[in-house]
Amino acid sequence: MREHLCRTPAHPFLGLLRVMSSYKLNINGQSRTVEAPPDMPLLWVLRDLLDLKGTKYGCGIGQCGACTVHLNGVPSRACMTSVSTVARMKITTIEGLSADGSHPLQRAWCEHDVPQCGYCQAGQIMTAAALLANNPGPTDADIDDAMTGNLCRCGTYLRIREAIHHAAALAAGK
Repeated sequence: MREHLCRTPAHPFLGLLRVMSSYKLNINGQSRTVEAPPDMPLLWVLRDLLDLKGTKYGCGIGQCGACTVHLNGVPSRACMTSVSTVARMKITTIEGLSADGSHPLQRAWCEHDVPQCGYCQAGQIMTAAALLANNPGPTDADIDDAMTGNLCRCGTYLRIREAIHHAAALAAGK
């Protein structure tokens, strides 16, 4: 990690003069280097510095789940995670789940017409992927517990649950 002062562009998070550090990140299996202030949220690193737009900004306080990514396989809120804390972690975004949309959750999401506005869906899918990685045959209660904290303003919760069950079956080859 290298630090220096840098004038930064206008951005809701960045000021005019900030300490910038260089971070080598493992994102979706690729090594990427970014220059960012140590306290810059991972969300803005992904979206603004690395042009990975799948992770969404929802609330900015870690309450809605739209910005969920995996850090070493654990669903985490990118809006509340500073870039300086993730340099040695494996970061997976919705883009890294499946490049061609063939992940069982992505297929199930389409087959069950889960998205309406679609805004929360990347976070929903990333949370569901972590659930299925740890529990390949979840019950309704397991799903409800894991998905608590991921808000859907369109109210597609029942379709989300159905799609998770369907994805579990697809992953099991059923």
